[in-house]
Amino acid sequence: MRYTLTLLLLILILPPIKAQEFYELKKFIISGVDQEKRLDDYLKNAYIPAAKKAGVSAIGVFKPVNSDQENKGKLVFVLTPFKDLNKFEKFTAALDKDQTYQSRGKDYIDAPYDNPPYARIETTLLRAFSGFKKLRKPPFTNSPSDRVYELRSYEGATEKIYRNKVEMFNEGGEIEIFEKLGFNAVFYGEVLIGKEQPNLIYMTTFENMKSRDQHWDTFRSDPDWEKLRDNPRYQNNVSGRWTYLLSPTDYSDL
Repeated sequence: MRYTLTLLLLILILPPIKAQEFYELKKFIISGVDQEKRLDDYLKNAYIPAAKKAGVSAIGVFKPVNSDQENKGKLVFVLTPFKDLNKFEKFTAALDKDQTYQSRGKDYIDAPYDNPPYARIETTLLRAFSGFKKLRKPPFTNSPSDRVYELRSYEGATEKIYRNKVEMFNEGGEIEIFEKLGFNAVFYGEVLIGKEQPNLIYMTTFENMKSRDQHWDTFRSDPDWEKLRDNPRYQNNVSGRWTYLLSPTDYSDL
């Protein structure tokens, strides 16, 4: 109920900037191979087809890279883009009316209390940055298992300081630096509803782990980044952060 009221308030108060997308990022916490298999089956055969029928263009499904032994087999991330908040708000109702979805997703939807397909879900709602308004699909053609998708969050100590970091990406030119250096961003988003606010989340992509490491080495010594990093306007605007290194599933659209 509280989540629904918050969403309705966002729809009423946020300016109608049609070009900026919204993103639902779900982190499924799973336990064991059985839950992972059931979740894969639901996402591949029920959720993604139904979402596309409801007008969603591309959905990303990601899991921790093989080298991440701490999180491998324990987390699944699902990124669903929406053109506006109204489409997000109506999405669940569209799934509820889709009989094919209900049939294909029965094991997930009607799972009993003592045999659920996941342990918990953490959901984050984001609005795309003004400087990167729409999700972008990476250009890679190599095996999905080799690719590295880096999901990062930057937290600010206060709302004002957090907005300063968002400005650093948009007006300050941090997005332009990532673009120049070929980081292949999927999205940059302001967190509207989530557990670690105030924070932003973004995703960059690389052909493999070696490429990822090389890109960050180049970034750290880039003169444009050094100038931006040392700009007095943008000091101390990140108080916390986390990073997940992920690979797309073989059925992911991204």
